[in-house]
Amino acid sequence: MISLGAPAWEALCRHAQETFPEECCGAILTSTNGDEVRRITNVQNALHAKDPQTYPRDATIAYVMESKELLAVLKEADSGRATLKAFYHSHPNHDAYFSAEDKRQAMFGDEPSYPDTVYLVISIHDREVKALRAYAWNEPMKDFVEIELRTPV
Repeated sequence: MISLGAPAWEALCRHAQETFPEECCGAILTSTNGDEVRRITNVQNALHAKDPQTYPRDATIAYVMESKELLAVLKEADSGRATLKAFYHSHPNHDAYFSAEDKRQAMFGDEPSYPDTVYLVISIHDREVKALRAYAWNEPMKDFVEIELRTPV
């Protein structure tokens, strides 16, 4: 189970609305100050423009987190001042499911890159958030499964 307070919930919704119709992405850190949303730039369009063979999708249906921004978030989490609670991204004009591509990005070989981190997927249609779902690694099943998510709405 994962819970989000109103400020984090509102920040996720706002990020998805502002980037629509492209996917947004980022992370949530938690500390004694509560949950803090860290937006990370989606560089999928730049990768697609540079190398469409390797990156056939654009940012309306895919995301890649900008590496320096992601590294800064991970360093902050490793500093001991905060804990990495979740990664998130949106699915514009699609449901909030954990796709095969989402799983591929979350894995390193046959193991999850961040086994204790939750993955949130935001469904947004025409700038209106329709659903937010949470997924976590289930070790016995060797797969990501949907888990309970508590939000203020």
